[in-house]
Amino acid sequence: MLGGGVGPRGSTAAAQTAETASAALDVLRKSISVDVHTHGGTSGITSQAPPNDALANGMLAGSLAVACLADVPDGPILGRNAAGVLGALRTPEPGQLYKYHLGRLDWVDEMVAHHGLRRALSAADLEAAHAAGHPSIVGDVEGLDFLEGKLERLEQAHQRGIRHVQLVHYTPNDIGDFQTGVVTHQGLTSYGAEVVRACHRLGFVCDVAHATEDTVKQAVKVATKPLLLSHTALSGSPAMGPTPLTARQISRDHARAIAETGGAIGIWHFFPSLEKYVGGLKEMADVVGVEHVCVGTDQQVTPGSLQDYSQWVHLVAAMLRGGFTPEEAGNIAGGNYMRVFRAAVG
Repeated sequence: MLGGGVGPRGSTAAAQTAETASAALDVLRKSISVDVHTHGGTSGITSQAPPNDALANGMLAGSLAVACLADVPDGPILGRNAAGVLGALRTPEPGQLYKYHLGRLDWVDEMVAHHGLRRALSAADLEAAHAAGHPSIVGDVEGLDFLEGKLERLEQAHQRGIRHVQLVHYTPNDIGDFQTGVVTHQGLTSYGAEVVRACHRLGFVCDVAHATEDTVKQAVKVATKPLLLSHTALSGSPAMGPTPLTARQISRDHARAIAETGGAIGIWHFFPSLEKYVGGLKEMADVVGVEHVCVGTDQQVTPGSLQDYSQWVHLVAAMLRGGFTPEEAGNIAGGNYMRVFRAAVG
């Protein structure tokens, strides 16, 4: 399947591609694979599409075991301003984002009940699903704006099957500052510190994507478990090239702060090719070590190098061609996230 259409039968290039594809499939059989931040594609959780089979089918086609499927509570108030910058266009009405968030959780419930997915609530669930070859999701929330200062809603989210939460997104909240917004808190607030502690206590992966460097470094001081920064790239990434996403890239010190917790940094898919994507993984690995790098595509926000999950195995093959060992490729593709998940969730 993977070696087709790349050259004449028996050609050296075709043989090498088939060999790498076979090696990639072997990696994915032996090691669990996880996209640590996704919205599930064009008909996924941020779309208006009804629950459907597309996510499970794509995961099966590409041998992706687990997708961290992210609800976006501030989605109803997001848009682009006159300069084309994405952000909150208005202040939400009281309860609006909470209501929207609950509706998206209902959507996920339908996906699990009728559309080929399992819900993973523990590391044992993830391992069992991988062994069975059954696509699974980790319930994820991108931005805790739905809390509205009510910490008990975090426990409710846990009861609904969420195991992975991101502190901030594009909407100002009382947790901390975010990268593309106006700095108002000078980092993490005292309430934000309470939220981090609650994440650890309840058993969530605590994700600091979108948070400013100051917010992250202050969260590191509070954290007693590994932190995740699920989707970004190294600041000034040559592999990524010119991009409107520079404000969302992170410095070396920002990255090292995450690694110091034992955590991991997900690299998104906004690169011009899979080979450049692998270059982005290498850039981060050179800073924090291979054991602190993972894949967080952020599908399907804007076009990138991994447009659907049937290409997942091709990404792993590109890692092997790019010089990562099978063990390193397996850890980046999922093993490193499993370490964070196991420590945070159990």
